[in-house]
Amino acid sequence: MTSYNNRLTALRAELAARDLDGFVVPLTDEHMSEYAGGYAQRLGWLTGFGGSAGTAVVLAETAAIFVDGRYAIQVREQVDGADWDYVGVPAHSVASWLGAHASAGARIGYDPWLHTTGWVQQVGAALGDAGASLVAVDANPVDAVWSDRPQPSDALLKVQDDEVAGAGSAAKRAAIADWLSAERADAVVLTALDSVAWALNIRGGDVDHTPVARAYAIVHADGATDLFVEPGKVTDAVRRHLGNAVRLQPYTAFAGALAQFAGKRVAADPERAVTAIHSALAAAGATVLAKRDPVVLAKAIKNPAEVAGHRAASIRDGAALTRFLRWVEEECPNGGQTELSAAARLLAFRQETGRLLDTSFSTIAATGAHGAIPHYHVDEASNAPILPGQLFLIDSGGQYADGTTDVTRVMPIGAPTAEMRDRFTRVLKGHIAIASAVFPDGTLGGQIDAFARRPLWEAGLDYGHGTGHGIGSYLAVHEGPQRIASPDYPGGAAMEPLRAGMMLSNEPGYYKPGEYGIRIENLVLIEPVSIAAGDLDRAMLGFETLTLAPIERDLIDPALLTSDELSWLNAYHARVTETLGPALAGEDRAWLERKCGRVG
Repeated sequence: MTSYNNRLTALRAELAARDLDGFVVPLTDEHMSEYAGGYAQRLGWLTGFGGSAGTAVVLAETAAIFVDGRYAIQVREQVDGADWDYVGVPAHSVASWLGAHASAGARIGYDPWLHTTGWVQQVGAALGDAGASLVAVDANPVDAVWSDRPQPSDALLKVQDDEVAGAGSAAKRAAIADWLSAERADAVVLTALDSVAWALNIRGGDVDHTPVARAYAIVHADGATDLFVEPGKVTDAVRRHLGNAVRLQPYTAFAGALAQFAGKRVAADPERAVTAIHSALAAAGATVLAKRDPVVLAKAIKNPAEVAGHRAASIRDGAALTRFLRWVEEECPNGGQTELSAAARLLAFRQETGRLLDTSFSTIAATGAHGAIPHYHVDEASNAPILPGQLFLIDSGGQYADGTTDVTRVMPIGAPTAEMRDRFTRVLKGHIAIASAVFPDGTLGGQIDAFARRPLWEAGLDYGHGTGHGIGSYLAVHEGPQRIASPDYPGGAAMEPLRAGMMLSNEPGYYKPGEYGIRIENLVLIEPVSIAAGDLDRAMLGFETLTLAPIERDLIDPALLTSDELSWLNAYHARVTETLGPALAGEDRAWLERKCGRVG
């Protein structure tokens, strides 16, 4: 059995040997990734926490783990409260906690390859007010005590065909060069793994569920690019694809290459490029331009090929999910099924498409009380039987070469209670409010977040996560900069203007601790909307729902739906039947038609 207490003790001893009074352990890698490779999973190794967002702070006599509301239950199940204080964000921050707990004269360490300059400034200021100091380390002390730490992946790169990508790498690099010219910059450092992948039309296998490679890229003003990646990962096909304008260099050469920019103007994203990069450029005599990575917005606004690819992926994925939902309804009430067996069955249905390359994240198969943990992760230790009287929540997605999917459905195991139907219908009302929203071009995601919450607020209810995130094209399942969220929830206010071509999730929910969870998630595409009588100077936008799968009718209370909401639901189900019907056969098709029959 793993002793996380022993690991904490070993880290404290290592810190003392380095004359450090504390250390900050984030859940990220050198690229500020949300999902990181196994070699960078320091937080999980140290604490046992299995969520996808969090930070730990270790001091000599106390330690704290910081998570947002999505993980409030999970962190208490996985992390020992005898060793760790649980601190909720954004109500509290690492900076404020350290300011209150670090003693005068304390030296608190951090790894400059795992934090942004803004974070360093904020935490450094809080420690300074307390008479303590923030100290950059040359080598991460967690790695020194992590004896069986995995090596970074050696997965090969592969080419993302231009036909699927919708634009060639040369055209994308030329657009970046145009941006550099407009900014009067000599080069831009691309550090986000999905930015490198998208700009060069390459994919990789270095991060579970996300087809990216561990790499950096520096794009110069003429479009020529230096790609820093382990040489053994590059095949001849990738070399031919990249061409002479992309110079291949070892991943380990990246830090030293930053010294070549003396007297140059170099753009580096303050949110995505770690403080070590900014510091190295400044030390080399470069003028560092704190500019958002130019790939971020270009990647978020999907081109016609990416949209078409996602539509195709949605059909095959929706058909697989429909077959699975029928299986849940018919098999799970009989007993003998568990969260793990259900996740395996869904994976098998997706694999039967012949096109699945990976899941887009670790499937959330949650029954009963586990459904109340929004980002629950099932394993052998937590695996629960699916029992009558429960709600079963399945949040999952597939990675296909033409698209990334993400969808959540809830199924009752047997007859649902009146309360379950009420809560589900309120979540559905919020989902429909987003799906049918019309708004001016440039509206912020935070401005429409309340549309989804109002039906729950009217009953004194809410949910503790955002309403929507962006999604990649055979890339990350969570992709910025667009979001739908209010300031109170993880990530803060969604301040990115919404633009035609962006894709988002639409996923309001409700969670009753200890009993059940509900979430209805579809992916949507922002598209122009014609308003005949409008007199606004701005164009109007709305959403096209892309995800196709039945929404469980036995959980709907039609009396709570307005006529417009019923019309939306019935039109959606008619489209699901029309589109998925040809992809299904026999009893699967008959079941779909029954599930998508008119409500109300």
